Amino acid sequence: MSTERKYRSEEWFQIGGLWGFLHRGWMKAEGFSDEVFTKPVIGIANSWSELNNCNAHFRQVADAVKRGVWMAGGFPLEFPTMSLGEPFMKPTTMLYRNLMAMEVEENIRANPMDGVVLLSGCDKTTPAMLMGAASADIPAMMVTGGPMLKGNWRGQELGSCTDCRRFYDELKAGTITDEEFAEIESCVSRSAGHCMVMGTASTMASLVEALGMTLPGCAAIPAPDARRYQLAEATGRRIVEFVKENIRPSDILTRKAFENAIRVNMAIGGSTNAIIHLVAIAGRVGIDLPLSLFDQLSRTTPWIANIKPSGKYLMEDLFYAGGIPAVMKELSPLLHLDALTVTGKTIGENIANARVYNRDLIVPLSEPLGPEGGTVILYGNLAPNGTVLKQTAASQDLLRHRGRAVVFKNEADMMARVDDPNLDVDENCVLVLQNAGPKGAPGMPEWGHLPIPRKLLQRGVRDMVRISDARMSGTAYGTVVLHVSPEAAVGGPLALVRDGDIIELDVPGRRLTLHVPDEELNRRRSEWQPPAPHATRGYVKIFLDHVLQAHEGVDFDFLRAVR
Repeated sequence: MSTERKYRSEEWFQIGGLWGFLHRGWMKAEGFSDEVFTKPVIGIANSWSELNNCNAHFRQVADAVKRGVWMAGGFPLEFPTMSLGEPFMKPTTMLYRNLMAMEVEENIRANPMDGVVLLSGCDKTTPAMLMGAASADIPAMMVTGGPMLKGNWRGQELGSCTDCRRFYDELKAGTITDEEFAEIESCVSRSAGHCMVMGTASTMASLVEALGMTLPGCAAIPAPDARRYQLAEATGRRIVEFVKENIRPSDILTRKAFENAIRVNMAIGGSTNAIIHLVAIAGRVGIDLPLSLFDQLSRTTPWIANIKPSGKYLMEDLFYAGGIPAVMKELSPLLHLDALTVTGKTIGENIANARVYNRDLIVPLSEPLGPEGGTVILYGNLAPNGTVLKQTAASQDLLRHRGRAVVFKNEADMMARVDDPNLDVDENCVLVLQNAGPKGAPGMPEWGHLPIPRKLLQRGVRDMVRISDARMSGTAYGTVVLHVSPEAAVGGPLALVRDGDIIELDVPGRRLTLHVPDEELNRRRSEWQPPAPHATRGYVKIFLDHVLQAHEGVDFDFLRAVR
C-alpha cells in the first residue's frame, strides 16, 4: 500500500489491516476490480425521485456524469439524497431544505469521496445541496436539471406556474370555463424539468452558474435537450481534474462571487426566494450578506432579461438567446470578472466569447427594461429587519399606495374567508397574512401570493397590495410584500396589525409603514400571546428551536460557519 496520501478516499481503500480488507472487499461485492482503488472517487449526489417531476430525468443525467468520470480516470459512485418536490410536499419544501443540506453534508463527510457532483433541479434542492457541499468543503460541482419545454395552449406559449395562476384567476372570474382550464392542465407542463419561467428553480440554477459552481451555460439548457447530457458528461470529466487541483467551494464562494450572483439575480428579475438562499449559502462559508447589500446592488443593476413572470419569454428562449453567459457578458462592467469558477478559470474568461442572439430578450445594459434590479428591500415600523418585493412583477400604480388592512390570522383563516362575498374588502385595501413565517407556518411556505377575493376578480381587479411573513413562488407576480422580519409568530410588528389599520407602501422610498400610534402598538404588544408550538418532537421541533429569521437566511443557528 502507498504511504503517500493523494486523495481522501485512500483513507478507505489504500490502507492495510482488517478495515482496508473490508472496504475493498465490499466494493468488489458490487463487481468492481482492484483497478478502481487507485482512482479518485467521485460521489454523484442524486436527488432523483418519482415524487419530484422536476428531477424525474436524473437517472439519465447521473449516467452521463458517470461516463465523464470514467473517461477522465475517476471512480464514480452514485448515492441518493432527499428530493424536495415543490408540488407535493406539505406544508412546504422550505421546511426541509435545512434537513436536506444536513444530509448532503453528512453523506459527503462520512463516505470515501474525493469530489462530488450535485444533481439538483426543483427549487430547494439546489440551495440545499450547495449549502451541504459548502459546509463539507471538498471539491464540488453542480449539474442542474434544466427547465421544462415551453407549454402551449391554443397558440399561446405557457410557462408554469405563472400561467397556472393567471388562468386560475380567470377561472374564478368566470372568463374561462372548467373545460378550458382542464385543457390547460395538459398543456402547461409537458416534459421533465423544473418550471420554465424565472421562478425559484430557474433563478437558483442561474445563480449557481453566476457563483461559478457549474460549467458555463448549465442553467438554461432545456431538461430534455441532448446538450443537457453532454454538459453532464463534461462535468464528470472536469470534476476529476478539479479534485487533482484541490479547488474547494470555499475557494469559489467568495464575497465577489456572491455579489456577482446578486447582480445577476437583479438583472434577470429573479425570484425573491433567492435572497433567503444566498444569505444561507453565504452563511455556510462565513460571509454575511445583509439585506442592505441586496438593495444597494439592486439600485445599481438594471433589469435586462425579458423573462416571465417579469417579462414575456421563457427559459428555453433564454437558452437560444445565449443563456446566463450572455446575460453576464452584458453585465460585465458591473461584475467581478476575476472571480474563480469550477472551470479553473475566472468568470471573465468563461464569458469572453459569449454572445446575445435575441436583443428583445437580453437587452443592452445601456437600454434596460428597467433602471433598477428586480427585487427591492423595504424597511419601516412594520418590518424593522426588512422585507422584500419584486418590483419588476408588480403593478406600477401600486408601488406607492395607502390602504386599509384586511387581516388574516393564518393561512386557514385566509382560505376560509377570502372568497366570502361578505368580506369587507375593496381593491384599495391591503391584504395582510400573519403567522406564515419560519416558525409561524412552520417552514415559511409560499403563501405570500394571497389570492385576490373572488368578488374583486369578477369586477376586473387583478392585483392588490399584499403583505405577509411568508414567501412567494418565484413563478408568481403582483404587488406582494414578503419575508416581513421579524415574523408575527415571534412577536414582530406584523402580529399587531388589525383590520382597518392604514398601511403605506412606498417602494421608491423603500418604506413600509403601519400608521398606528406607538402607544396603541405598545398596548397591543402587551396583550399579544405567542402561538402554541407546532411540534414537541422530531425534526419539526429541531426546526422551531433553531431556525433563524428571514433576513438571516432561515438556516439553523448551529449550521452557520464560525469565522
